[in-house]
Amino acid sequence: MKKILALILAISITVIGLAACSAQPAEQTAGEAPAASETPSATVIKVGATPIPHAELLNFVKPILEKENIKLEIVEFQDYVQPNTALADKELDANFFQHQPYLDSFNKENNQNLISAGAVHVEPLGLYSKTVKNLSELKDGAIIAIPNDPSNASRALLLLQSNGLLKLKDGGSITSTEKDIVENPKNLKIELAEAAQLPRILEDVDAAVINTNYALPANLNPSKDALIIEGKDSPYANIIVVRSGDEARPELKKLVEVLNSAEVKQFIEDKYQGAIVPAF
Repeated sequence: MKKILALILAISITVIGLAACSAQPAEQTAGEAPAASETPSATVIKVGATPIPHAELLNFVKPILEKENIKLEIVEFQDYVQPNTALADKELDANFFQHQPYLDSFNKENNQNLISAGAVHVEPLGLYSKTVKNLSELKDGAIIAIPNDPSNASRALLLLQSNGLLKLKDGGSITSTEKDIVENPKNLKIELAEAAQLPRILEDVDAAVINTNYALPANLNPSKDALIIEGKDSPYANIIVVRSGDEARPELKKLVEVLNSAEVKQFIEDKYQGAIVPAF
């Protein structure tokens, strides 16, 4: 009887041991890291922009970037100063609102080294009026408001010159100011104002030179409403700006690549109907 009990006990121990051994590989398999099947966390890039058209273009490419595992956060600004300051202070990864001459002016005045990562579109500068239908109607001594930042002020003066309203010293340049006006047959009075305020003061002046990103929200389309407008060959393309050294970051290179895609070109042409022109 004792032998039978001992035999049963030995068999039981053997069965339990085999069960434990067979369970071990399963435990190891369950404990293996599933890294290969997990989706890596998205890379976040924060981009500052003025609302129209810059933020609209960024919102358009947002889902495209998500497919590349890049999460785009858009921070909107209403002026031309804060986006560069925020970028320099590392509050942003990039910004999108300006052209190269404006950036050059900002860098010089603020001892910064922000750089262009790529051009996206041109916003033709236009002259608008609530009372004048063509240039011949501009009266002697008419008040013309233009942007007060140096790069856009010179750009506005060059636009006025190219349409015979005045002449600038030595033919004018991207650094010209109202002090460089050497001929002014209509005795135009040039008034400087913050670019964002120009649509609001349009009723208080005879005409104003307005940037497209501020004209569009005021229901002013440069291709339809402007008395005069820059040509499509304007050198003032709007650019993606980053801190020097960040231009090689893969996620920022992908941002520029997507903004220069055929999908974005079609979106610009369909939505803005000539008010904005692709620069690629």
